[in-house]
Amino acid sequence: MTTAVRHLWPLRRPLLFAAAPLVFGAAGLGAQGTATAEPEVARAIEFPLTIRSIMRGPEIVGQSPQQLRWTDDSRWIYFRWLPGGAEWHARRELYRVPAEGGEPERLDEARADSAAVYFARGDLSPDRRFRVSSVDGDLYLVDRRAMRVRRLTETVEPERSPRFSGDGSRVFFMRGENLFSVATDGGGLRQLTDVRKGPRPEDEEKKAEGQKGFLEEQQQELFEHVRVEKLREERRDADRERRESKRPEPIHLAKDERMQAIEPDPTGRYAAITASNGPPEATQTIVPEWVTESGYTEEREVRAKVGDAQESSRIGLLEIASGDVTWLELARSAEASTEGQAGEEGQAGEEGEAGEKGEAGGEKKVESPDLAVIRFAGWNDAGTHGLVFAVDFDYKEWRLYAVEAATGGLTLLDSLRDDAWVGGPCFQSCVGWVPGSDRAYYVSEATGYAHLYTIEADGSDRRQLTAGEWEVLRVSIPEDRSRFELHTSEVSPFDQHFYTMEFDGSQRTQVTRGTGRFAVTPSPDGTRLAIRHDRANRPPELFVAARGPDPGAAGLEQVTVSPTVEWLTFPWIEPEIVRFRAKDGTQVPARIYRPSDLGAEPNGAGVIFVHGAGYLHNVHHWWSNYYREYMFHHFLAASGYTVLDVDYRASAGYGRDWRTATHRWMGGVDLSDQVDGAGYLVSNEGVDPRRIGLYGGSYGGFITLMALFTEPETFEAGAALRSVTDWAHYNHRYTSRILNLPQEDEEAYRMSSPIYFAEGLQGHLLIAHGMVDTNVHFSDVVRLAQRLIELGKENWEMAVYPVENHGFVESASWTDEYRRIYELFDRTIGAGRDAAPAGGR
Repeated sequence: MTTAVRHLWPLRRPLLFAAAPLVFGAAGLGAQGTATAEPEVARAIEFPLTIRSIMRGPEIVGQSPQQLRWTDDSRWIYFRWLPGGAEWHARRELYRVPAEGGEPERLDEARADSAAVYFARGDLSPDRRFRVSSVDGDLYLVDRRAMRVRRLTETVEPERSPRFSGDGSRVFFMRGENLFSVATDGGGLRQLTDVRKGPRPEDEEKKAEGQKGFLEEQQQELFEHVRVEKLREERRDADRERRESKRPEPIHLAKDERMQAIEPDPTGRYAAITASNGPPEATQTIVPEWVTESGYTEEREVRAKVGDAQESSRIGLLEIASGDVTWLELARSAEASTEGQAGEEGQAGEEGEAGEKGEAGGEKKVESPDLAVIRFAGWNDAGTHGLVFAVDFDYKEWRLYAVEAATGGLTLLDSLRDDAWVGGPCFQSCVGWVPGSDRAYYVSEATGYAHLYTIEADGSDRRQLTAGEWEVLRVSIPEDRSRFELHTSEVSPFDQHFYTMEFDGSQRTQVTRGTGRFAVTPSPDGTRLAIRHDRANRPPELFVAARGPDPGAAGLEQVTVSPTVEWLTFPWIEPEIVRFRAKDGTQVPARIYRPSDLGAEPNGAGVIFVHGAGYLHNVHHWWSNYYREYMFHHFLAASGYTVLDVDYRASAGYGRDWRTATHRWMGGVDLSDQVDGAGYLVSNEGVDPRRIGLYGGSYGGFITLMALFTEPETFEAGAALRSVTDWAHYNHRYTSRILNLPQEDEEAYRMSSPIYFAEGLQGHLLIAHGMVDTNVHFSDVVRLAQRLIELGKENWEMAVYPVENHGFVESASWTDEYRRIYELFDRTIGAGRDAAPAGGR
């Protein structure tokens, strides 16, 4: 593809300025000086390359377009956007642009409110003429041909999850914990379920026996008052039964359960219901808020720790008329529990029944496992079958079932067991039905990479539609329901493109071309494309294009420019992607920022950046989530540092084996990849082996701690930001997948938790953490600080941020934190090292 605004996407090129690195005095420049000091090589450019300037974040790069929505007539694209220049705390506003492109138009608050229903998402009627949406808790019906809107509800209690019946005559929706329907022609409202908490009254009523029974009979025999009151109670019960005969049959949940979802089939006869039960016995962590409006310290209850009791869910099949519920027993089959990868013999097409025979394979029933994930993935068009996706509590197996509406019978369509844990880029979300058929689609890592499969509802004719050492990232079906639309990494792990493909896997066609990431939203009529496109040195912007006979040849017209004019004056580089050889022979990808890229002379020091989240992709040709760090790396390189940003093992984008390489040992191969990256800097970039530092946040902070505690000969200094210090104190969903449970696999937690290795600290450590962190709690670093104090360690420091959560928000906090990081590197491995006072190591 080409672009009409080529000047906004400059090629990577060095700055041709004097090659003199910035040198600080022995004591550093102090808080004000470091934050505002600019490397000498960048001073001729309008944009000030300073820490304070960089950490303005969204003020200078803007907030990229999000929530792209086409109007039903394909004439307009609505989106949320905030160009650079606004305050850091400002929020995206609503804009629109014609389908052909042009100047985006901002809608004021009143117009945005009135326009909301025209670009809301919602369910389409079978003939595609109408759309029903929930907007601000009320339901609206949109005539897509005439572009007219009719309000269906106006209530205090919000309505949600609207969907059309199979004939389009009614709309089903949830209000509170119950299912309702309303006629699309303006007819009456019907309540279809009556969800109640606790057992049925008749299950609790018991005739008194023994001594109590004798006393009740004696009272009625002796006293007319008691006999009359008994008669009145019977009459009241009869009147209540007559009234309630007009109501739906009640559905009784357990006392502490709540109805999470009710999803009716297109006929309105059956519904899949999901109920969840939060564990009252779980201990919730308290996170104090220190700076409050009231002046008092206030407390938040945030989450339990890994291994504590967790929420449980169950799925049932409801016959709406009778209120009868059959709870599905989603046990693993004998074959599924013993075989390896999905697709092996015995893993698909085995039928069973709900309830007592709810497992696949009928007679091969084993005890139904506890489930970490249970999700109803929708009904086929005929309403004869639904899809249920289940993941075991230990995250080592997923199973996909077809459930028959009329009987509740289950058929195990496919399953995948992984001795590490199941996951992948399309995990759970890429599941559904091929339109107008009994054929399901889903994504599996059975080959080691996430690929698309289809299978019949009876478990027959399983087909793999995509293959190769790349991943399917998203699956959707366009409005005309004619084919699959895919986003994949087929071109390279560093680019993402949009494809179309027939339902049988044929004619896979690449629609987008070029470098970077292309997220495509086709118009309802299929003639135009709204594209959110970004490059390594430019944030995501909205582009539009026509969809021609040869989609790949379509031209892009840029609609938005998010950064400020000042920011665009700086020639931000597209970092080169290199690969280095790890000690086990694996080629590990990394981004590199060289001083020569910024026209500076190297100072002999190297810095490694460790991205967060573990399973996250940061070495690629598109805009990084770590865009402040991206700019900070320019600052470091302009100051003479060579910076390496590594997609270490467990990062996203490279398949199952890469994803699960940290099983039972975080801080193992993911840390050794940083060590090997340091070796690459020494052997290939001329970095002094005694002058290497690293830094990162969250998982990156954890790796930084492990590096300084266990690899002191490699790393001289490190800044650990919002770091996990002890995995036994992190959340359940993330940690239990990788390390199992602390009470069952203590060794994995001891090997993976920095607090057990704190005695190994020799280099220089900065710990920085927000005090209102609801993800990695502040108590994590408080415990580590106490450990370092008791060990008598001296060469560490801590910076705390009283109002910040896990992801910092205020630019002042960002500035202070990164000033401290730079000063740490300057005095330990950088230009100020030789003049720094003696001490430390």
